[in-house]
Amino acid sequence: MAGPVFGRARPPEEDGPRVTHLDRDRSLVDAARRDPAEFDALYRRYLAQVYSYAYYELGDHHEAEDVTERTFLAALANLDRFEERARPADGDDASTFRVWLFRIARNVVANQRRTQRRRPVAPIEAAAHVADGVDVEAGAATRDEAADAWRAVARLPADRRRAIVLRFVEEMSTAEIAGVLGKSEGAVRVLIHRALRTVARDLDRGGRR
Repeated sequence: MAGPVFGRARPPEEDGPRVTHLDRDRSLVDAARRDPAEFDALYRRYLAQVYSYAYYELGDHHEAEDVTERTFLAALANLDRFEERARPADGDDASTFRVWLFRIARNVVANQRRTQRRRPVAPIEAAAHVADGVDVEAGAATRDEAADAWRAVARLPADRRRAIVLRFVEEMSTAEIAGVLGKSEGAVRVLIHRALRTVARDLDRGGRR
């Protein structure tokens, strides 16, 4: 096996795109690699996000808890395989660890569905019960509208539904969603655009009944 070459450095364009270490979770990941007990900081940072993603996908609290637990166990077990790939264009708040973690969550959710004999319950409807306000009648109307919207989201094809949940529930950037779904940013924008048009049409038809 040939050893490393120490000759003339190649120009950057010959090396391909450079990886710039900007990941906001870099110090936490490094600490967890040195001492697994330090993984708790990453767990606490992303616990609520992973759980809400799992719940919106599966619509069941117990299954979401199970998926969340298995996601973090898999992340801890495979932490040495994580590669930081943040780019300058991603900005100061970039976290490729977050994208990697959500890829794991997506795979765990898929495995959970494969083991289910029943169809998953339509997700997200419970979110409609979170509205709080002084005007009870207005609050009820808001909850009904939210429930209708989330039911429309639940009927979307899987990739469109995931893109909507990651964008508007998890508040991920287009680049992060592309990383989670394994698609280009352009494809993600198309997914979100088409999903929103479908939901709007659904709600419009419902309002005219």
